[in-house]
Amino acid sequence: MLNLTVDPRITAACPKPKIGLVRATVVNAPTCDELWAELERAAADVARDYELLAINQRPAIAATRRLYKSLGKDPGRYRVASEALCRRIVRGLGLYRLTTLIDVVNLVSIVSGYPISGLDADKIVGDTLHLGVGHEGEIYNGIGRGPLNIAGMPVYRDAIGGIATPTSDEERTKFTEATTHVQININAFGKEMPLEEAVTWTVSLLERYAQATEVETAIVNTF
Repeated sequence: MLNLTVDPRITAACPKPKIGLVRATVVNAPTCDELWAELERAAADVARDYELLAINQRPAIAATRRLYKSLGKDPGRYRVASEALCRRIVRGLGLYRLTTLIDVVNLVSIVSGYPISGLDADKIVGDTLHLGVGHEGEIYNGIGRGPLNIAGMPVYRDAIGGIATPTSDEERTKFTEATTHVQININAFGKEMPLEEAVTWTVSLLERYAQATEVETAIVNTF
C-alpha cells in the first residue's frame, strides 16, 4: 500500500476527512451486462430520489463543495465528479458504458456520493501520494478534458506531479484495458455511506467483475 500524506490546508478546511484506499491486482475488460445492470439500477434510484438542484445537497457532495470553496475554487464551475455523474443521470443524459474498472468506480461513486480516484498503480511514480492543493500554472491534463486549472483544488501528487482531483483524474495514470494493478482512493470529505462499507463494497465489485486478487485496503484518518 502506498504511503499517504495530507497538506494541513486540507484538514484545516475540512473537519475530520477520511480516505479509503484499495489496491489490487485485476483484469480489466469492457463492462459486462451484469455490472451494467447494477449501474442502471443505481442510476434509476438517483433519478427517482433527487431533483437536479438537490444533488449538491447530498452530504458527501456538499462537503466536497465546501472544501473547494474554502480553498478558493468554484465548485459550480469545476464540479465534483460524483455530482457531475448524478446531474447527468437526473438530466436524462444517461451514462457511458466503459470498462469494468471505470464503471466499478462510477457505481460506487453514484451510490455513496464520494468522489473517487481510480488510478493505474503501475503508472504511479514513487511510494507516496501527497494530498495537497493545486497551484497556479500547474500542468494537469484531466481525462477527456485536456488542460485543467487545478489551482485551489485538492490534488493527489506522486513523485512527478498531480494525478487525481475530486473533479477529474489525470491522463497519465488513467485506467486502460491493459491496467492490471489499481489504486483506488475513496475521498470522504464528509460522511454519507459509511466509509468502511464503501471500501468493502468496492473490493467485492472488483472481485466479482475484475477477478481481483492480492487486495489491500486501509482507511486513513487525516485528523
